[in-house]
Amino acid sequence: MTTTELISKLPSLANRRPVCVVGAAVIDVIADAYSLPHRGSDIELHQQGVNIGGCALNIAIALHRLGMESLNALPMGQGIWADIIRKTLAENGIVSAIETDKGDNGWCLALVEPDGERTFLSISGVENQWDRQTLDSLSLQPNTLVYLSGYQLSSSGGEVLISWMESLPQSIEIFIDFGPRISDLSAAQLSRLMARRPIVSLNRQEAEYIVSTLSGSPDAKLNTEMLAEDWFQRYASPLIIRVDKEGAYYHDGLTSGWVAPFSATVVDTIGAGDSHAGGVLAGLASGWPLADAVTLGNAVASYVVSHRGGDCAPYQRQLIGYLAQY
Repeated sequence: MTTTELISKLPSLANRRPVCVVGAAVIDVIADAYSLPHRGSDIELHQQGVNIGGCALNIAIALHRLGMESLNALPMGQGIWADIIRKTLAENGIVSAIETDKGDNGWCLALVEPDGERTFLSISGVENQWDRQTLDSLSLQPNTLVYLSGYQLSSSGGEVLISWMESLPQSIEIFIDFGPRISDLSAAQLSRLMARRPIVSLNRQEAEYIVSTLSGSPDAKLNTEMLAEDWFQRYASPLIIRVDKEGAYYHDGLTSGWVAPFSATVVDTIGAGDSHAGGVLAGLASGWPLADAVTLGNAVASYVVSHRGGDCAPYQRQLIGYLAQY
């Protein structure tokens, strides 16, 4: 799909399938760092701001701004961080389906280096305290797309989430973005997750980890197309691999191919993967083929990395204006 075709197709975004976003709403304290600290050091940071974040929340915002509806299962606690998140959600017209009094929401310090790379130091809150009764109370319609994050799947409440996912009807499709916590999942947990044949999205580093794990060699090189083919043969699961400036590669058993990137002046990469997932979910829920959904994901991610923070997903009109430059 060309840029012109994408621009003309954006107004067609509308829920043909329900979407449920399960995961975290947290606070991101973002600061510029000239380098990462080493043990015993004392470095000066320049604070950019305090933003709401969390993979699931970033996706909920991206979906909302693209004109999509979603059921947002984002645990909201009681405390200073939860109050900030709740207020900002209300300002964005987003409602969470889960309220709890088990504690406050978590937060993280995001250190952004001069090249835009980010490092997170995280403190967990209620977003990792899952119980089966709450999950079972979510009203999921048949054919729903359910998003799950590796951060929650690998957390102390991950077993509850995995067990709940296994109980869902087969008509419900799972979308998983494992993120950097993929290495924290046990082989048994990964096997159980993949038994549901979810759509999986990986970035370059996560794909390299998978290659080294499957090959048994830490020095194995990433061949994107070979990995996607091997992945589908093993799991019969659609795979999206986001390979930075090379774009993204997808494979769903019927179709496969490269989707070109949209070049961007990178300000920071916070929320890049989340915004990509939000674009893909919006496309899939609108009935778009996977290739077109990945194109939308590339476009949304390009917009986000060219702006500060992870909660800056574009509205349709902003994305159209941004894409006009291409």
